[in-house]
Amino acid sequence: MKQLLKVFSLVALTTCTVNAQENTENSSENGNYNKWSIDVNAGLSKPTAPFSVNYYAANTNFIHGDLGVRYMFNNKFGLKLDFGLDSFKNKSESNSFDGKYYRSSLQGVVNLGRVLSFEDWTQRLNLQAHSGLGFSFMTNDNFDGNDDMTNFILGLTAQYKISNRVALNADFSMINNVNQQYTFDGYEDPAVKEDRGFNSTLYNFSLGLSIYLGKNKTHADWYVVDKDAERYAALEKRVADLEVMLNDTDRDGVPDYLDVEPNTMAGIDVDTKGRGIDLNKNGVPDQIEDYINKMKGNNAAEGTSLEEIINGGYVNVYFDFNSTQPTNSSYGAINFIVNYLKSNNGKSVDVVGYADEIGDSDYNKNLSGARAEAVKAIIVKAGIDANRMVIKPQGEDNSVDVKSEAARKLVRRVTFKLN
Repeated sequence: MKQLLKVFSLVALTTCTVNAQENTENSSENGNYNKWSIDVNAGLSKPTAPFSVNYYAANTNFIHGDLGVRYMFNNKFGLKLDFGLDSFKNKSESNSFDGKYYRSSLQGVVNLGRVLSFEDWTQRLNLQAHSGLGFSFMTNDNFDGNDDMTNFILGLTAQYKISNRVALNADFSMINNVNQQYTFDGYEDPAVKEDRGFNSTLYNFSLGLSIYLGKNKTHADWYVVDKDAERYAALEKRVADLEVMLNDTDRDGVPDYLDVEPNTMAGIDVDTKGRGIDLNKNGVPDQIEDYINKMKGNNAAEGTSLEEIINGGYVNVYFDFNSTQPTNSSYGAINFIVNYLKSNNGKSVDVVGYADEIGDSDYNKNLSGARAEAVKAIIVKAGIDANRMVIKPQGEDNSVDVKSEAARKLVRRVTFKLN
């Protein structure tokens, strides 16, 4: 029986500590209640064994007191540092003795009222279990010095809530000691000294108060989680997760969680898995091929690779006069380059800037560089490493008629060259 008590105490303390840590990490209600309390109790002390022949302890040893500081990790589990004093004397028919017992212990506390949902039927009554171990020593008028030992404590505490700051306690605890050298009446017994297990037992019954500390209205002893709020929070999370699943980053009509290619270029037709439609299986979406065909003549895109399209100058970012901000219609070309670089991590690219011939040549040189820098900045923000791009300001492009406004629009651009 004593060995079972030892095992139970150790398991209870370990389980309480582990569960407290887990629930502290998982509890979304952790900041809504007070966690610290001071527990003060006084009452009866009754040692039962070991005693010498013709020695008995009185049943009304009214000198017992303990003081504890308790911290609750959540409304179900906590730890308590406890200090106790017991004073006991002989019965009238016993030989005389006068002893005192001092102890300290670290205990795990299980708030059974919350574990068992007492709140479903009462708001005033509560029950706690506590168990732990610590150091203790005994003095007695029949021997000199101290009898040092290790103690294991196991107990139940009933609580009645007086207010949000104070609760009345009634506690019953059993204390077992290891390596006690003397009997409680103060004599050295060889049988007690040789016993290395639980070789003594002491009982406490006490009344007291739990005084709650903190700025919140309620202490963890009495805090009740709003189960409806938890269900609503879980439902909101499920809805939020569903919204994330239904995101369509590339706006191709296929949700990201089903999209094999979630970075498809804007305006490209895709299949049910979000892949650009490529009927001739040459790696170039059919709509891009159609665009190249129109630019270069019928069947010119046949066998054309993405690299040839980029290096051939068919992917361009255009600008208004004297502007470094790409035109709205040019973001598809930027997206094209971003998607290519994300799919080809080993590739780098020259970002080549141009300006038309209107204005000072040096100014236009700087303007072409600024345009290239602006495009690079957008691509970097889209997730591409800046080291994979080299700025190449080319200044004025004089390949078109300077007098033609329509023609000059074509040379105010940034184009790309793969490396």
